[in-house]
Amino acid sequence: MTPPVRVLPLLLSLIFLSFLNAQAQDQGQPSPATPAKNFFVRWADFYGNDWHPDSNAPASTPPARRGVPSPIDAPPFPFADWPYGGSPVIGEPDTNSYPLMTAINSARSRIKIYGWLDPTVNASTSTHRNSPVGNDLYSNRFQLNQAVLYVERLPDSVQRDHIDWGFHLTALYGTDYRYTTNKGYFSSQLIDHNRQYGFDPSLEYLDLYFPHVAQGMNLRIGRYISIPGIEAQLSPNNYLFSHSLLYVIDPFTDTGVLATIKLNDRWLVQLGITASHDVAPWTADAKPSGTACLSYTTRSVKDNFYLCANGINDSKYAFDNLQQYDATWYHKFSKTIHMATETWYMYQTGVSAVGGPIAPEPNTNGAFCRPGQIRCTAPEYAFVNYLNKQLSPHDFVTIRSDFLNDKKGQRTGYQTRYSENTLSWNHWIGTTIQIRPELRFDHAWDTPAYDSGTHRNQFTAATDLIVHF
Repeated sequence: MTPPVRVLPLLLSLIFLSFLNAQAQDQGQPSPATPAKNFFVRWADFYGNDWHPDSNAPASTPPARRGVPSPIDAPPFPFADWPYGGSPVIGEPDTNSYPLMTAINSARSRIKIYGWLDPTVNASTSTHRNSPVGNDLYSNRFQLNQAVLYVERLPDSVQRDHIDWGFHLTALYGTDYRYTTNKGYFSSQLIDHNRQYGFDPSLEYLDLYFPHVAQGMNLRIGRYISIPGIEAQLSPNNYLFSHSLLYVIDPFTDTGVLATIKLNDRWLVQLGITASHDVAPWTADAKPSGTACLSYTTRSVKDNFYLCANGINDSKYAFDNLQQYDATWYHKFSKTIHMATETWYMYQTGVSAVGGPIAPEPNTNGAFCRPGQIRCTAPEYAFVNYLNKQLSPHDFVTIRSDFLNDKKGQRTGYQTRYSENTLSWNHWIGTTIQIRPELRFDHAWDTPAYDSGTHRNQFTAATDLIVHF
């Protein structure tokens, strides 16, 4: 295990370079009557102003956006617009400001450097691992789930005058590297050594925005988060600290090309080709795979339906070569209550049988095939619902209910149906610190699947603390 105290020399190096850049900018400015604040004071001032805002300060006018009003508030929720993957929200301006960028250059540049630290703690009735629970995988311990650094530039998709561009780079260190690792991207630390802590360059892509294609098209080229779904790998993008069972066993990131086309304020279509799920294009497991998604938002903006066929190819067994058909529905009941519901069906053909003569891919499971079968088709389906109630501009509570049927045990190692129910509270301090305590109960219906296959039930109490910088 790599101790958390050695975390992210890359993160520290980049922050140090940012400090030097800020100092150089300070020295290049004329000396005012009042001495200018240095880098660290400006950084600290951001947090002070964020946690204790001036109630007498005039309200700022939000920049213009192109599209329908946002249905919910962010914060406290992780997003304000009904989300879709693989693209920035077309028509949404980049209004985010971050402590580090404010300290560097008063957030004047379109290239932004920011991130977060996400330490966590959990208590569990299991003694070693909480598998197949995601995020708090290791039982009864304090750990660093994520230390993340972003460098990005968002394309300006509000304007419709000229082609624009953006890019995104991510450095992630922590126990959550296992939920982003792709075969071929520093994957030996997980696939061969199964280390608790690891590093992953989770996202690297270029965005090209074409304003004259319909009402705007974004073309994403590179490695990006697998696009369907409510949840995402990066902590602040989720309602809860822990992940649903549905999320933990579906694809994580893909490498390829994806076009996102806004037809109008209600319809959006996506078409793309990838190297299959969770594999780099240069690996033997890569194969051309299609993606097609359709998003529809009602005129009232109270409902959104997002349908995807993701990673579609010949379906023959390879590392995470999942054929995924996904549907997501968001519904707003009132100003403060909304729900998010997702279901998917996935399968692979030709999966090696458990105990058979053909070994599965390293760090993966075989399928519980019928007696005498060497290979078989391994399907699974799942359903999750989030019911969310906003309590204040800084608080919301969530009830999540989740069901998974791992029909051949290929995704979890146990041939059983699972359910989980979680109650969570999300609290913000300003816009820079989140705390997300939760209580969770998991049950395996057909066979013991928790605590190394010795128990049918598992109870966890957990929380994380996200500090944005």
